Amino acid sequence: MNTKLRAKNLKNLSYKSCLLVVGIFISMSLKSYAQITVNSLSELLPYLDDDHVEVKLAPGVYSITASDVANGLYPKESHVGRTCKVLFLFEGNHSTYDFTGVTINVETAVFQSYGKFRVNEIQVIGNNNVLKNLTLIDVGSVYDRPKVGALNICMDGKHNRIEGFHVTSKGSYPYGYGDAFGKGGKAVIRHKKHSACLIRGESNHLKNTTFIHRTYGHCIFMQAANNPLIEGCNVEGEVRKTDDMLAETSGPAYDVEFMTVWGYKLPAGYMLSTGEAGIRAYNKGETIIDGKSYKRGTSNPTVLNCTIKYMRTGVTLAHATGKKYVEGCTVIGCENGYSLGSGDVVNCSADCAYGPVYSTTYEKDKNYNADITIIPASSPYYNGSGSVAYIGGHSHKITLRSTDEVVNKGLTIKVGGDKNSIRHLNGNFPHQNDFKASNFQLDNLTNYPLYLSLKSSNIVGESKGEVTDLGTKNHVIYKSISAKK
Repeated sequence: MNTKLRAKNLKNLSYKSCLLVVGIFISMSLKSYAQITVNSLSELLPYLDDDHVEVKLAPGVYSITASDVANGLYPKESHVGRTCKVLFLFEGNHSTYDFTGVTINVETAVFQSYGKFRVNEIQVIGNNNVLKNLTLIDVGSVYDRPKVGALNICMDGKHNRIEGFHVTSKGSYPYGYGDAFGKGGKAVIRHKKHSACLIRGESNHLKNTTFIHRTYGHCIFMQAANNPLIEGCNVEGEVRKTDDMLAETSGPAYDVEFMTVWGYKLPAGYMLSTGEAGIRAYNKGETIIDGKSYKRGTSNPTVLNCTIKYMRTGVTLAHATGKKYVEGCTVIGCENGYSLGSGDVVNCSADCAYGPVYSTTYEKDKNYNADITIIPASSPYYNGSGSVAYIGGHSHKITLRSTDEVVNKGLTIKVGGDKNSIRHLNGNFPHQNDFKASNFQLDNLTNYPLYLSLKSSNIVGESKGEVTDLGTKNHVIYKSISAKK
């Protein structure tokens, strides 16, 4: 064979080898990313620790019972914590799990089935995963207490997204009183909490998810989370008058003669959420990223276009650090609307039916920039504190807006002084009440009256509502407007 022919054959062989390699690569890629359909929860479980898979659970209704736990079907052995068991632990990376048309019912009896272990229904500890479109329902009574505690969703790892879920949470103790009888280590009635969604990790994203919250616990909360994003979510809790609680003739509150954890008998005239915060951040926690555990606070949270109804607070980020940004949110029928400590609230709204649209958390709060529209209440006002907003701290820029018809008599925008909150009566929690307020701009573009307390100073701006000024060196210009007839 001459040299020229040999070179040609080698060239053809090399070309065919390249085609073979490319073909194998494409085949492997297609195999890795081809959607896999499974037809049962037992078929789903082996894929939860896989990388680069796309798994779809066949539409239908699936159930998890205490008998399933007793028979060893759930969970896989969990290495996420000695005190926790997880029904569905997503450990893989770069995978997608599609639950469109799927409902998973979890009996509340499951929360008692693991003895001394807390139960997480779903937890993600891998990276770059997407879970979408699941309906997750706790089936049972709102009074079905967990043995230790329960959580519907926990997000660890990094760059994960949960999207399009619809979650109904049930099962906690006591239910129906909010935090009146305890929430942390100190309690008059020993409680078993059940929160809905905990976001931790790095740059995790909760999107377009609805929570029907019927438990004593937070709905969406953040611990040890850096750059968390909560977007397009809806939260709906329940509220109850303290008068109705006091009318009970049996039950856990009656048994303790309605003596609250605050050191006094439950007062009438207030509305309390039966849950806790709608969206909240904490300044400490522990998370798992790439198999390692990190203890830290929450930093740089962003909350966009969310609606929160009937919770203790709407959006509370006071304990987070870094940039705190809230935009396009609506808070309805909550005990308190927005509490950021510092940060930005942009184009947001709230009613003051049961409490203030904004309340300063600590006297040291500063650099709070907010534009909040006060919207009409969808139910009769029952605002025991009498506050439209409570503002302390310094160096803020705050604008409050409303239409004329939103004004309800007896409510006031308060700058410093006594909050008159149900939790701060009789000198309780003095470090959270009777604040100084100084050196900020407040533009009250509502007809609500503005009260500048003795502890206010150097407050500037304008007010369309009448101004009572008991402070020092304040300069708020009263610009009255005629109410529409």
